[in-house]
Amino acid sequence: MDGRKFRNAMGSFATGVTVIATENAGNIHGMTANAFMSQSLDPNLIVISLKEDAHMLKKIQESGQFSVNILSEDQQELSMIFAGQVETDEEVPFNYLDGKPVVPGAIAQVACNVKSEYIEGDHSLFIGQVTDINLEDGEPLIFSKGKYRKLEKAVTATS
Repeated sequence: MDGRKFRNAMGSFATGVTVIATENAGNIHGMTANAFMSQSLDPNLIVISLKEDAHMLKKIQESGQFSVNILSEDQQELSMIFAGQVETDEEVPFNYLDGKPVVPGAIAQVACNVKSEYIEGDHSLFIGQVTDINLEDGEPLIFSKGKYRKLEKAVTATS
């Protein structure tokens, strides 16, 4: 099967945009990712998928913890910074949730401890045991077909 065709098909699925963050020896590391999903409600588990050559893979293996930060529609530049598409000399600020670094202004911040890791194909799947969650108002940043997008505001019918 043509790899580009597969990639284009998968890119047709609209996803939210997250920044995965972890901390090692006082240094915070982050990366933009859309390979994230909820896995279980009881217990509260999530899954992230990282490519085998991602710098973040080893960082999470070493720290044993991470956060998933679901970005708001006004955080596109932040997504691009953590995707390596935009360079900045400014330090990106982080807050903490249950001892894990989180992105301020993200509409959801999910703190996790690594429960397990599975290697499948050229990616590692991390199962995260959720330890805390913070929610904020806002609309999500969306990514589909290689472009950032925003949700259209819902229109309420009036009688």
